[in-house]
Amino acid sequence: MAMAPPRKGENYELRQQLNSEYRDKRADAIKRVIANHTIGKDCSGLFPDVVKNMQTDDLEQKKLVYLYLMNYAKTQPELVILAVNTFVKDTADPNPLVRALAIRTMSVLRAEKILDYLASPLSRCLKDENPYVRKTAALCVAKVFDLKPELCVEYGFVETLRDLIGDGNPMVVANAVAALADIYEASLALPTTPPASPGRSSTPPPSSKPNPELFIIDPPTLTKLLVALNECSEWGRIAILNTLARYRAVDEKESEHICERVMPQFQHVNAAVVLGAVKVIMIHMKAVTREDLIKSLTRKMAPPLVTLISSPPEVQWVALRNINLLLQKRPDILANEMRVFFCKYNDPPYVKVEKLDIMVRLASEKNVDTLLGELKEYASEVDVDFVRKAVRAVGQVAIKIDEAAERCVGVLMDLIETRVSYVVQEAVIVIKDIFRKYPHSYEGIIPTLCSNLEELDEPEAKASLIWIIGEYAEKIENADELLGTFLESFKEESYPVQLQTLTAIVKLFLKKPDESQTIVQKVLQAATKDCDSADVRDRAYIYWRLLSSDPAAAKSVVLAVRPPISLPQTTVAPAILEELLAEVSSLASVYHKPAATFIGKGRLGAEEMQRRALEPEEENAREKALQTVVAGQQAENLLDFDADDDQPQSSSSGIDGSQSLSMLGNGGISSTTISNVAKSTNPLDELMDLFSTASMAAPATMPVAPVSTVSGIQGLQDDRSDAFAGLTGLSSPPQGLGSGVTSPVQGQSQQKAGGGGAQDDLLGLF
Repeated sequence: MAMAPPRKGENYELRQQLNSEYRDKRADAIKRVIANHTIGKDCSGLFPDVVKNMQTDDLEQKKLVYLYLMNYAKTQPELVILAVNTFVKDTADPNPLVRALAIRTMSVLRAEKILDYLASPLSRCLKDENPYVRKTAALCVAKVFDLKPELCVEYGFVETLRDLIGDGNPMVVANAVAALADIYEASLALPTTPPASPGRSSTPPPSSKPNPELFIIDPPTLTKLLVALNECSEWGRIAILNTLARYRAVDEKESEHICERVMPQFQHVNAAVVLGAVKVIMIHMKAVTREDLIKSLTRKMAPPLVTLISSPPEVQWVALRNINLLLQKRPDILANEMRVFFCKYNDPPYVKVEKLDIMVRLASEKNVDTLLGELKEYASEVDVDFVRKAVRAVGQVAIKIDEAAERCVGVLMDLIETRVSYVVQEAVIVIKDIFRKYPHSYEGIIPTLCSNLEELDEPEAKASLIWIIGEYAEKIENADELLGTFLESFKEESYPVQLQTLTAIVKLFLKKPDESQTIVQKVLQAATKDCDSADVRDRAYIYWRLLSSDPAAAKSVVLAVRPPISLPQTTVAPAILEELLAEVSSLASVYHKPAATFIGKGRLGAEEMQRRALEPEEENAREKALQTVVAGQQAENLLDFDADDDQPQSSSSGIDGSQSLSMLGNGGISSTTISNVAKSTNPLDELMDLFSTASMAAPATMPVAPVSTVSGIQGLQDDRSDAFAGLTGLSSPPQGLGSGVTSPVQGQSQQKAGGGGAQDDLLGLF
């Protein structure tokens, strides 16, 4: 039986068709190559055969070949040079589409060898008679500057771009402005003086930085930009508006002129153009002093912003984020448009949350009743998170508007009567903030809150109610019983609840000392003996020391008058707000963060990530081995607490070089690296210094074992039983302590006298 001939494969067939003498077969083969590339197949082996088909009169086929070149030029940089002659020839083609396609493709290839052949065709295309070719060439200058800035400076491309701003075609003007803006940002990153490197030419050379005066907008240039603004496409308008936003007006008259010329852009259908126009006017309004013009501009900004609310949800959310930022600067822009921000039943959750925030910002005494009715309706929604935010918004309105606080409290009490668990708990949290804003104003609702004690199962709600009970303990008859219920489950509660329980019971003891001596003893014992949290234990020790040494001082500390809270007018600092307003309609205004926090040199792009992923794994293995050595040394030092003289010598010398080489053998770690690791300081030493005593600092001079921090705590625990036994006298002034209470200060002084050194326990910090 004869064997079947081997199959050649798809690439072999495509190569045969690409070299076919028939034009239709070649065109079909190019389409198949692009289709294979689209689905992820590697077609780089066909590069020479595809390049042969560049010289064709078929514009569609030429576009496909150019598309192939753009995708595989990086993998075949040596073969790209084969296409240079065709590129240069196409830049002189009679068809302007071909000329523009050729110059755009040459700039996109991003190959160093192509750039030397690009200078002459680009100069010719920048002065082409067809505006389509000129606007394409203008953007190519920015791409070339990114790769080789000295080439643009040498051939005067930046000066030519500056001249194109006066072009008669608005699209050419817009592209020239966009290219100059990109070049200006790129030139800021270039060093002013090149680094000196012996034997090599400095990179970049001194001529790589363009003349800064080319980027200055003078009054004639400003006039050209304002004329082109109304005639170019939406992309061109965005570029010009961004440039106008960066422009600093000479005087007030020029600012007024810019605002008046930009105002017609409010009617544009594109949301980015509308927000760009709002940004320009918000920036230049600062220099306007005429009240009538400011009111007119503010009034005319409202309709376009309201129109953006009817956009699709994604665009609507971006618009809401920008509106939120604008309202922080000028809340009167949409003062009469609150109803526009009412939530619809089909709004996505992220849109509803932004609308809630904006409604609270727009809340005033005139519209507060309408807003409270709307928020009360939201509290009956199905979405639990949205309901919580709606209830919290009621509290924010109460804190913001003093006259509406009573109505807000009434709405919250109505919500509590619904007996819905999450509504009740959120209402309790909100009422706690209202009490902090208006102390001793709404004490009549406290019995209702206490009656819902069993409904609370979330830590924040429990902590809020405990705070209310402790704050008004003198007016609640059964405050000790209510707090006792939380004390019974003290060990199982979360740390915030434990902290609030401890503080509330101490407040109760200071307000009703005769009735709460037992409960304060229990909570101090539980907090110091059985609690795992260091914060809770430390606070309990502080309270114990205050109560046992100076109850008057404890009263002034624990029961101190706190300043009332207020609702912040802005979510960011004023300086950052001004920076964000200059970035409206960008990601910075959506994130409410400056661009430098998420875009910058410290962030890695896709190419950098790909390059790092291709680095050899030997470096990773070396790092892991080095980390293992460091971890072993640190683990050894962690157990190295003996006070003998031999151990510090061995630990200071680290791992011997010969031993390390014999131990690690073929690990690839040099002896120099290991010695550096051995000489490096141990981070645990700094940590132990925080808790070490004088005896630990000089173990060689003391014959006895060092007194550790734990022993200091144990000494306090020995004295603690006496202190709790003497708590019955804490209701009287300090002289009533008697001999039954051992003051922690006295215990500390006795310990110092007995130890003969400057030994401090943890409580010595206080």
